[in-house]
Amino acid sequence: MTTDNNIILKEQVRERYGAIAEQHLNPAVTAPIQLLDTRPQADIGCCGPAGGCCSPGDAAQDASLAQALYQEADLTGLPDSVTLASLGCGNPTAIASLKPGETVLDLGSGGGIDCFIAARFVGPAGRVIGVDMTDHMLALAEQNKAKLGLTNVEFRKGEIEALPVESDSVDVIISNCVINLSPDKDAVFREAFRVLKPGGRFAVSDMVTAGEWPEQLKANVGAWAGCITGAIDQDVYLQKMRAAGFVEVGVESLSSYGLEDLDSLDETSRETLTRELDWSKVPVDVRLYSARIVARKPLV
Repeated sequence: MTTDNNIILKEQVRERYGAIAEQHLNPAVTAPIQLLDTRPQADIGCCGPAGGCCSPGDAAQDASLAQALYQEADLTGLPDSVTLASLGCGNPTAIASLKPGETVLDLGSGGGIDCFIAARFVGPAGRVIGVDMTDHMLALAEQNKAKLGLTNVEFRKGEIEALPVESDSVDVIISNCVINLSPDKDAVFREAFRVLKPGGRFAVSDMVTAGEWPEQLKANVGAWAGCITGAIDQDVYLQKMRAAGFVEVGVESLSSYGLEDLDSLDETSRETLTRELDWSKVPVDVRLYSARIVARKPLV
């Protein structure tokens, strides 16, 4: 993918999520057009029957999404401006084994929900850093942080391909449905490896595929920004992590999003996918999943 295409994709992602954040900063703002309905089926998928990964829905859907992804204890005490801005495809803190005193880095921290949950685990002696490239998301996260009165969380503006974080300074990296949005995943994994301390852990929820999207679908910036065609084959994903230096790389679980079976979708979703993606051009062996992915940086 060319540098120009990378810039276009990043701007589309920045614009999309900036608009979503602005809805929560200013509830009177009209929601952006939802290009794709990525909702999984009610009986499967990490997000349950509510709005899918990276897709804004109405308040009831957004609340249901947070409830489907997180334990009740995780959400206790979090204001609506945190839970309603949850746009993930999983719960990375559930697999990160966070400990008191650790330093945690959240790649693409959005409105801050995973940072705030992580802050409870690491306690006052720990530290949580959220990195996001979108000004409105950072403003929303800071607003939410102020509501919660947290002193062990900070947010920094930056891109996950060039993290504004010191080398060998982080115990755990988490992320929730963000790495798939990057057009340069090799750079993301190199940066993640750089900032982790020796022995540091990597625990993310992300979108992956079994099979590869055709190039004409990858070129659909709306589908990319909707957490669909930026997802890569899970084996390629893990290979890229190993190439960056990670060890003990693995997929703990996969949840299907149902997009592989048009007959399983409601008529509106099927029509939207056909119109936006020209589904007839998609190889029948492409499958889209939410994955829990873990790894570790070697001690030496």
